[in-house]
Amino acid sequence: MKSIKTFVAVTALNLVSFASFAQSISVDASTLDSAEAKIAAVAQQQGVQYKITEANTNNRVHMTAQLYK
Repeated sequence: MKSIKTFVAVTALNLVSFASFAQSISVDASTLDSAEAKIAAVAQQQGVQYKITEANTNNRVHMTAQLYK
């Protein structure tokens, strides 16, 4: 029983650690390429990777991405 509690505690701490780092960012630009370049620059500055989660084009581009290690 003690090993199950320990396992649950370690798993919860790992999830909290990951969740506390995950960050969502949004940018606006005139083209898809320039929006992605802005996101890539932020990710590179923080030393992380990114995954684009949303892009919308209505006269301008609005793009959202999730940053992660």
